[in-house]
Amino acid sequence: MTLEERLWKTFNKALGQYQLIDEGDKILVGLSGGKDSLCLLEFLARRSHVHVPHFTVEALHVRMENIRYETDTTYLQSFCDRLGVPLHIITTSFNSQLSARACSLSSERTLNSQLKSKPACFLCSWQRRKQLFNLAQELGCTKIALGHHQDDIIHTALMNLTFQGHFSTMPIKLRMRKMPLTIIRPLCLCQENDIRTYAELQNYEKQLKLCPYEKDTNRTTIQRLFSHMEQLNPDARHSIWRALEEEGNLVDY
Repeated sequence: MTLEERLWKTFNKALGQYQLIDEGDKILVGLSGGKDSLCLLEFLARRSHVHVPHFTVEALHVRMENIRYETDTTYLQSFCDRLGVPLHIITTSFNSQLSARACSLSSERTLNSQLKSKPACFLCSWQRRKQLFNLAQELGCTKIALGHHQDDIIHTALMNLTFQGHFSTMPIKLRMRKMPLTIIRPLCLCQENDIRTYAELQNYEKQLKLCPYEKDTNRTTIQRLFSHMEQLNPDARHSIWRALEEEGNLVDY
């Protein structure tokens, strides 16, 4: 079995095992321009041509003025055109007017005061998610698909355990309580090394400039920790994943 076949099989296994796509879904993909989101969009677009279930796919790329990273939007447009997927591009920044409703807080003053103390990575992520939620509702989407793979999910669990004192992670499927949207992570069973190799084989274009905060986070430290854990026990990945499943942390209805 080739790498592409294995990834495709794993991707489809996740769709079925966690019931990520329903008949008539309209899915908005968060397209950062990195290897994971490109792979996710390619696989979802390919899967949309299978007769059951019927669903459609669109993509959103958010450009952040405050952070000096850059993706070639011409490449993203041509990538989406080849897949037959509509691409939306929105430019925003941390200084955009914040919506208290979007963050489910009692007032905009409360929201602003809480966000002022947050690090740049949180603010960037929060603003990108806000744009995703807003556009998804404008387009009448039922699902938002994000490109997190199995390594991301495990790393988040280790981060929460180490720094927050609880064993939880980003759910594979999360139904939003205050809006008619569900977040899905269809690459949840795929390993990052496989996606990285596949991206190289497919000649995915890399980002022009990486985020300056990318190498200076707790997540980077946890990635190194997990690498050591796998050296100590090659089955560490499967043990952690099984524990997350048993704790009911992977699907939130």
